[in-house]
Amino acid sequence: MPLYALTLEYDGGPFVGWQRQENGISVQQVLEDAAARLNGGVVPTSVAAGRTDAGVHAEGQVAQVEIDRDLPPDRLREALNFHTKPYPVAVVTAARAPEGWNARFSAIHRGYRYRILNRRARPALAEGRVWHVPQRLDTAAMHAAAQGLLGRHDFSAFRAAACQAKSALRTLDRLDVSRQGDEVVIVAEARSFLHHQIRNLAGTLLEVGQGKRGVDWPRRVLDGADRTRAGQTAPAEGLCFSFVRYAQEPDWV
Repeated sequence: MPLYALTLEYDGGPFVGWQRQENGISVQQVLEDAAARLNGGVVPTSVAAGRTDAGVHAEGQVAQVEIDRDLPPDRLREALNFHTKPYPVAVVTAARAPEGWNARFSAIHRGYRYRILNRRARPALAEGRVWHVPQRLDTAAMHAAAQGLLGRHDFSAFRAAACQAKSALRTLDRLDVSRQGDEVVIVAEARSFLHHQIRNLAGTLLEVGQGKRGVDWPRRVLDGADRTRAGQTAPAEGLCFSFVRYAQEPDWV
């Protein structure tokens, strides 16, 4: 059957995460149920570049799905967007997948953004999209601390207890912290990440920004490889899956 590549955006708030689960609606279920309407009622299996947790958003998630119809990618996009209503899931671009391409295993680079609303007033328009931290944060100190975590390391101190990865070795290519008006934005890029790695990094850098810890503390936590020594796991709603890159990009439309 033809294999299609899809770029998705979604609001993670209503979902139990990307992956199908018995305890609620998932992004995967919404996409597959929509695809079944184009597949003779047969629910196909989709694969995503990254399994986002409950409450985590995406503006550049990539998924693959097989449909037993040869559809132009733009028609497929429009049809899927019709059938995903009323859920906050949209197919932004679509393409026929290149030969041998896989949404997850062919990915060579992934990017995430974490948003902290850093003002006294609680969010109204950004509710459910940011972590509200009223105390003024030292963004320069957070960024300086983040630079000590770049490179290839054992990130055991920043992985979830339930992380299923066989190895905690990861190469962190980018971890920038900047202030954009009332927001502190953390941008993380790597080939792949551990479960909760970015949220645990954000919770750790927060303590530096609050002045509770020195700039060199996150690196000491990293070297100690002990999750109990790191900061809290930042809330899911501040995290957004930004993009995925491939050596052979599909011809997106």
